[in-house]
Amino acid sequence: MADIEPQIQAAKMIGAGIAVTPLLGVGIGLGILFASIISVMGRNPSMADNVKGTGLFYFALVEAIGLFALVIALLMLFVL
Repeated sequence: MADIEPQIQAAKMIGAGIAVTPLLGVGIGLGILFASIISVMGRNPSMADNVKGTGLFYFALVEAIGLFALVIALLMLFVL
């Protein structure tokens, strides 16, 4: 019977790679978010303070998704 340790390591690497695919969506989402914030601030400067606060809140929510994906990938690599 062959040693299956390299296969387990390969499965961990593949799983961790799949686990970080949400980072693509996070990058796209943040780009769209900040493009919209800049657009609104350019069109209506009086609303800049309201838009900044809401934008930073949504930035934190979107960034949390990326951090959760990164934590899951690191757990797959180093704990399992």
